[in-house]
Amino acid sequence: MSCALSAERVWLDKAQYSDAERKFYESAAKGGSSGMSLVSEIAKARQHIKKSLERMDGIAALASTPGNELFERLTTLENENKRLHSVVSGMEKLMLGLQERVTALEKGSPAKAAAAKPQPPAAKPEDDDDGVDLFASDSEEDEEAQNVKEARLAEYNARKSKKPALIAKSNIILDIKPWDDETDMKAMEAAVRQIEMEGLLWGASKLVPLAYGIHKLQVSCVVEDEKVSVDLLTEEIEKIEDLVQSVDIAAFNKI
Repeated sequence: MSCALSAERVWLDKAQYSDAERKFYESAAKGGSSGMSLVSEIAKARQHIKKSLERMDGIAALASTPGNELFERLTTLENENKRLHSVVSGMEKLMLGLQERVTALEKGSPAKAAAAKPQPPAAKPEDDDDGVDLFASDSEEDEEAQNVKEARLAEYNARKSKKPALIAKSNIILDIKPWDDETDMKAMEAAVRQIEMEGLLWGASKLVPLAYGIHKLQVSCVVEDEKVSVDLLTEEIEKIEDLVQSVDIAAFNKI
């Protein structure tokens, strides 16, 4: 309630001030000599009122600013306290788990403990002077292992050699242009198909109109990349000079 009243400007000495003011006016009306004393009392009352109001303002300021800081600090401390509680509880659970594991290990069976103990090394046989080669068995085993390894490697190479090698091929579409509209396109196609190379297989063809009645021959073929060079094939077609003006590659796709 004090915080609520501190935010308000309350005149607590109003009754005293009203009483002094009433006495002043009564003495003034009677013309008595106590007028000056009443004036001084009124001045004192006003000064007292001023000090009271200043004190109330100080209380209001104190209640507004430091109170918020105190509330924020309390909130921070509460959050930190909760976090510490959670950390401590987690550590307690971890310690309990470790204690249970240690207890279980301490209560282990004697058989397990004996099994966990390192076994003493086996006694080495005494050396005989009968001339027995102790390293002969190891060398024989190494030789047998090497022979098995070589046999498996030879078998793998034999299987690998029997597999058919993957042949890289390409599908090419060629645009073959004539000199003019009077060029015999059937004769051009026949001359092109007469070109034979190892790894070359001619496919479908068609006539594609260009302009002014001129058509170009578009022919497809499949070539083996290792055996047929595209540049060499183009040169062979351009050697048909009386029918072929130029050769362009319209499409080139790997198969």
